[in-house]
Amino acid sequence: MAEGVTAKALIPETFQGAREDIAGQIGLIWELVKAPLIVPVLKFAVYVCLAMELMLFVERLYMGVVIILVKLFWKKPEKRYKFEPIGEDLEIGNEAFPVVLVQIPMFNEKEVYKISIGAACNLSWPSDRLVIQVLDDSTDPLIKDMVEKECQRWASKGLNIRYQIRENRGGYKAGALKEGLKRDYVKHCEYVAIFDADFRPEPDYLRRAIPFLALNPEIALVQGRWRFVNADECLMTRMQEMSLDYHFTVEQEVGSATHAFFGFNGTAGVWRIAAINEAGGWKDRTTVEDMDLAVRASLKGWKFVYLGDLQAKSELPSTFKAFRFQQHRWSCGPANLFRKMVMEIIRNKKVTLFKKVYVIYSFFFVRKIIAHMVTFFFFCVVLPLTILADVDVPKWAAIYIPCIITTLNSVGTPRSIHLLFYWILFENVMSLHRTKATFIGLLEAGRANEWVVTEKLGDALKNKSNAKGPKRSIFRIGDRIHLLELGFAAFLFFSACYDFLYGKNNYFIYLSLQTITFTLVGFGYIGTIVPGS
Repeated sequence: MAEGVTAKALIPETFQGAREDIAGQIGLIWELVKAPLIVPVLKFAVYVCLAMELMLFVERLYMGVVIILVKLFWKKPEKRYKFEPIGEDLEIGNEAFPVVLVQIPMFNEKEVYKISIGAACNLSWPSDRLVIQVLDDSTDPLIKDMVEKECQRWASKGLNIRYQIRENRGGYKAGALKEGLKRDYVKHCEYVAIFDADFRPEPDYLRRAIPFLALNPEIALVQGRWRFVNADECLMTRMQEMSLDYHFTVEQEVGSATHAFFGFNGTAGVWRIAAINEAGGWKDRTTVEDMDLAVRASLKGWKFVYLGDLQAKSELPSTFKAFRFQQHRWSCGPANLFRKMVMEIIRNKKVTLFKKVYVIYSFFFVRKIIAHMVTFFFFCVVLPLTILADVDVPKWAAIYIPCIITTLNSVGTPRSIHLLFYWILFENVMSLHRTKATFIGLLEAGRANEWVVTEKLGDALKNKSNAKGPKRSIFRIGDRIHLLELGFAAFLFFSACYDFLYGKNNYFIYLSLQTITFTLVGFGYIGTIVPGS
């Protein structure tokens, strides 16, 4: 540096005080850009969020009113449709029972394969009218060998059980189900029941579901309800139970009663094979092949029936990593399917305008897109920013309507109503991942077709916890530290501090609790921590 020229001389005079008062300089810049730029953008964002929130509120209110009417005045499915138990005929014997195919798709299901195969083999349906098909896409040779031996064990008892593998995993679950229906030995089957590898139907499952299909030729699908064997395993599984119970108790029930349509849940359902074929069969164009088939079958005029008292036990993902992958698939897939099918639905001439509006607006747009976006953008981004920019948000939008929506969501799981506030905080965290996945699906970006099978632990956690000897730590930075959540925790903490010092609505209480939740998730202290093997 030339003699006589100092570092101070190279800094413009207006910025020479920056070193002494950096905070003051940042505050000055913020004040300069806030009024002409930040505030108008934030006000627009608030209006958009309010519109989305009102859409979600009206949807939840509509669902709440309808479910009350359904419970009080609607006839039960057994009264709305023809129903009569199927029994053995004295003349034709078991031929009175239609031939049913049971498909069990699985992928490296070491912990649960025996449970699902055993449950299918114990169904109280004549063995000569039942075909059980284990569709194993496992890549681990040891697991494939174990699954095959389990199938052979049941076959030795007289069960018609087939073990099927493929050359590759093309199409993932949809590809396996499609390939399974092509087998010659299932050509005489009229119906197909699908159970994922962790599902355990009750023995009378088919006896209660099949009569709806056998006696009502317009019905394509009978969907049962999921029950969760590990709901009490950890706080995260309790949160999942609350969300899924609302889905089954309200959304599926309302769709079935009012429109004879709802999204197939991919498992614990029985399909008419003719309806699958007429709808175009299984397609792997999205990660929600079940919903894809359901929408296409509905557009062909087929009806669906949901039976809330027809239940199958299943397992919730209890590790955060597994849950996050599952939620990515469940959020990305519907958005991607909406993108691909919206015009097909609009042009369809076999369904009524009312049903089209229900499918496009209520089923897809509000529940699969708006619900994720408003939760994330409003409560995790826009509301904290309005505090920093002194933009007013109506209290009815920030407090009252969210409380009503949350209360309506709690009706499915009364036993967990005391966890309602934490459920809100946890759902806000998960809305980050769901919103990201929704945009990926809408834009058909890089991870749009990502398929990661949800990990099931079965009794593995119990066995490892009881195992003797030292346990290795499995702390891995990539699995336990989540920088995105920690970044939002820092942002919300700063907003909470600012509101505590300068705010007037006491939002810092909510922001502080939300900060804690983001931090807990960010450091991996959510869900089950699996012991080292």
